[in-house]
Amino acid sequence: MYLEIVSPEATLFSSEVDSVIVPGINGEFEMLKNHAPIVSLLKEGTIKINTHSQSHLVFDELHASVIPHNDDKKVLTIKINSGTLEMKDNRVIILAD
Repeated sequence: MYLEIVSPEATLFSSEVDSVIVPGINGEFEMLKNHAPIVSLLKEGTIKINTHSQSHLVFDELHASVIPHNDDKKVLTIKINSGTLEMKDNRVIILAD
């Protein structure tokens, strides 16, 4: 699935990912490929992005960090104050503050 995270200042992240975990207003939840369409408000917290490939990766290093795992996966984290998420047709767009 394709994930794009946009803030008022810049595009923080844009790439194919395996999954993404977000801080929803009713609790944290994860989305995988072929997730049902969803629109959700996000609260302050951390977005966790699971990806195998680092190719074509764009993210703002001031707001993100890379945490290596035991396998080939990488988990990128981006802290947000709030936001809005929409997932449809394997495309996730997060408008983050």
